[in-house]
Amino acid sequence: MHFKRFLCSATANRRRHPHRPQPAVKQVAKSNFSEALSDIKARITDSDFIAVSLQKTGGHSAPWQRTIPIDTAETAYLKSKRAADRFQILQFSVCPFSVRDSKLITHPYNFHLFPRDELKIGMPSYSFSFQSSYLTSMAGEGFDFNACIINGISYLSRAQESAARARFGHLSKVSNPGEPLSAHSVADSLFTQRIQSRVKSWIKTCKNSNKTEDALISALRKIVSGSEVYGDRPSLTIDICSERQVQLALDAMKEFSDVVPLRQQAPVKGGSVQVVRAVLTSSEEDKNLLEKEIESKEQEQRLQVLGFREVIELISASEKPVVAHNSLNDFTFIHSKFLAPLPPTMDEFTTTLHSVFPYIIDLNHLMKEIGAFEKMNNISGAISYLESRFSAPITMEISNREDAGEVDVYGHIVLKVCRLFLILCSILKISLEAPEGQSRQLSHSLHRYTDMLYPCSTNSTDPDADNVRISTGNSRIVTTDNIVFLWGFKGGLSARGLKDLLCDSHDVFSEHFDVRMISRTCAVVVFWTPGFSERFLRIMDSGDTFSGKFRDMISVGLRSSSYEMYRKVCESGSWKSDLAECLDQAIDETENISEAKSEDKKSVIYWNEDDTINFDDL
Repeated sequence: MHFKRFLCSATANRRRHPHRPQPAVKQVAKSNFSEALSDIKARITDSDFIAVSLQKTGGHSAPWQRTIPIDTAETAYLKSKRAADRFQILQFSVCPFSVRDSKLITHPYNFHLFPRDELKIGMPSYSFSFQSSYLTSMAGEGFDFNACIINGISYLSRAQESAARARFGHLSKVSNPGEPLSAHSVADSLFTQRIQSRVKSWIKTCKNSNKTEDALISALRKIVSGSEVYGDRPSLTIDICSERQVQLALDAMKEFSDVVPLRQQAPVKGGSVQVVRAVLTSSEEDKNLLEKEIESKEQEQRLQVLGFREVIELISASEKPVVAHNSLNDFTFIHSKFLAPLPPTMDEFTTTLHSVFPYIIDLNHLMKEIGAFEKMNNISGAISYLESRFSAPITMEISNREDAGEVDVYGHIVLKVCRLFLILCSILKISLEAPEGQSRQLSHSLHRYTDMLYPCSTNSTDPDADNVRISTGNSRIVTTDNIVFLWGFKGGLSARGLKDLLCDSHDVFSEHFDVRMISRTCAVVVFWTPGFSERFLRIMDSGDTFSGKFRDMISVGLRSSSYEMYRKVCESGSWKSDLAECLDQAIDETENISEAKSEDKKSVIYWNEDDTINFDDL
């Protein structure tokens, strides 16, 4: 009963912490979306940057499924991809902002989303997971699930829009037919003449039908000419076989000043076909009225089809830098929900995303330049840490304060993203001024931090090397060829304890190596001497004798594998909460583990002697 009360609007209204002052953020749902859209369009145009923050229904259901220190850029992407494919975005905060003399001018909006079949055509078919910890946290903060489901804004991705238009058809006015086609062939000329003749005959029939004439004869004339009705105006549909014929038909209609040409995708079984539709008007005034009606219908249809994606398209069209706190996680969700299904590789993902958002700035990559990065694992903590150690006074102006509405506690994280961005730029002395005469370009000092979509643990100087960085402290480079996974031991064994067992078991551990725990039953061993990891795996496969307690662990089921097996786990579609079970399954599906081929390119990660995984934080 208590949990159900969390989901109702009344309880949500009582749990919004009225005693805690929160920045005013404009709340946008389906009921006020059209109004907010025109407002945010102007704000985006006038601002220099755009901050984003997402509230999702889940992330990672097991600690190892999060990005961890041993992940390369590719495995981190695969983890983010899986989360984006499974979970949904319920709130999308957008804040266009500018900086004027250390003053932050912000325009925050928080959009409430819920995907549904608005077009009543059976697509897209949405299903998504909801992680219990996320649901409990949102309910505890007073999130109104009823309002979200009923009044949340829906949307279609670009890929879904194309499929939907093919299903229900699409009509658009030809506002500017363009220049006439050049180099007409004989077939083109015949096609154009036939169109002009048909339209001329149709216009004549329509005008003659206004005269006194037998109703049967008038009806027969319209049938023969192919006349239809668009609203209360006569229209004529011309079937088209190719894009060139579309242009030829539009060129042919320029001769008729009282005709408004329309392009249309008409649904047919198995897809759609293109047609050109001619609508006859009675006067210049009637023609202008028709064009306004069509524009209004187009806008209504566009909003119905795109929904919230209209905001994404506005951000993309502006080409303004987009600032996020965790760009890989956020933009895999954005790509999956608003662009198209995520591609299989990181390279394809970054290529597609860069074409939509030219500049993406990840705060994590700015924070690691400061030092003591491990102390700044969330936005609030980072702001407190930096403000306590650096003098960086920030004044914030929020434009929506007077009309934010009753519910203004949601979406305030996006304001923290803006604030942290300005603090970091101030400390790092990064210029936010665009080069003179190049308003769409970033300063050189800021440009070097853009488009770092790989995790902050990777090597920022060479993203193509597929490597990661654990921290900015005492870090070392290690190739994934030198990493070995061990699992199958009982829980409760520490990294120190496992390392002691290994030291006493065989001379393969006579050289320097490190051990880190990935989960309670799985660990990684890093061999700092090249070739020793392969040697260890060969010994394990050959059945050679180890000594001491490590030998006993092998006898009761301890197993080992190369990093390649972990990569296969990340690429697989079936993930379990226990990494050891996943590795077991991957090994069972691989005939010769020792002969598994490595990638042509060496994978490199940065290893920190002091880095540990705190399970309480996971």
